[in-house]
Amino acid sequence: MLLNTEFPHIKIIGSLFVATCLWSSMAVAQALQCTSDITAPALKRICSDKFDSERQMLNNKYLTAYLITDAPVRLLQDTHLTWLNRMQQCKSNDCFKQQFELRMDDLDIYTSMNQSLTQHYLKYENGLIAKQPVHLQVHQLSKDRIKIEGIAYRNPNNRKETQNIAFLAYTTPENKQEIIDNEHDCKYNFNFQKALLTVSSQQKGCERFNGIYRLYD
Repeated sequence: MLLNTEFPHIKIIGSLFVATCLWSSMAVAQALQCTSDITAPALKRICSDKFDSERQMLNNKYLTAYLITDAPVRLLQDTHLTWLNRMQQCKSNDCFKQQFELRMDDLDIYTSMNQSLTQHYLKYENGLIAKQPVHLQVHQLSKDRIKIEGIAYRNPNNRKETQNIAFLAYTTPENKQEIIDNEHDCKYNFNFQKALLTVSSQQKGCERFNGIYRLYD
């Protein structure tokens, strides 16, 4: 039997345990870690005082997404890696600020939307995430309706409207092999396997989404 005097100690220990877990999560879920040994010019630039507020907001949103989202944590980490690689291509402060805003918008989506009915795929080449990343999402809208969204990333220094190529299609579970992209009228063959998705199109100008994708679950 516990004595009354033991309850305050248990509360203190419990609080310390929760604080330790939260601190561990914060250490793992840092969107940007600015340390003294950073050598990449782009990372040095975004770690400068000029982007203090953006870094703080991004870290807060990343931690929130890390703790709350029901999307796979590995997806959160890998999309963040592709974002960092894209960010390092920036040549102007406007480009950096725009990339901060885009990533924070992505994190808001991971936090606010129910991801349990969505399958996420990232394009891979030679066992690694493609240098020109492509992200496909297969949403189960209902038992007989599927929405497929995609985004192919291009140079972040392009004009905002030409930085990405969008993909959008609606289909049914029975017809999700033959997909027509409503954005560009491209016809694709989707070959779903256990953990991989192969996308192919014979149409000229529709090659951007061709390739092998890994399922995140």
